[in-house]
Amino acid sequence: MSPLCPLLLALALVAIPGVRGACPAAADLKNPDGTRTCAKVYDKSDPYYENCCAGAELSIARHRPALPAEPGRDLPFLPSDWTNVISSLVVAPRCELTVWSRRGKAGKTHKFKTGTYPRLEEYRRGIFGHWSNAISSLYCRCY
Repeated sequence: MSPLCPLLLALALVAIPGVRGACPAAADLKNPDGTRTCAKVYDKSDPYYENCCAGAELSIARHRPALPAEPGRDLPFLPSDWTNVISSLVVAPRCELTVWSRRGKAGKTHKFKTGTYPRLEEYRRGIFGHWSNAISSLYCRCY
């Protein structure tokens, strides 16, 4: 077998849309009590997609503009054990997660639309950085 075959297989798997590894589907985001959630963030990712969305997880509450605000959807100051450790995330359907690189909604910003993001290393934050282990505040909004 050619040494090029495993490389081509790996590239094909990365190029296939919808590869999400161990991450839940965006439509499956629910809290243990059955209520829907806006997003879930995880502190582990891995070069292998099947090992992403692992470790500790933090659920971000769902909020719709017509309803009263729920606590936990706007986190300008993440809990200290979650600052700069998020490396995978999933955003529920009809929701958007805005993240910042500094506490208090300061620094660089990025919006993640509905979907699964198993490796935040693949999303650029400026010229030399990426979003893995770089999120210090966030806001989640559903439509």
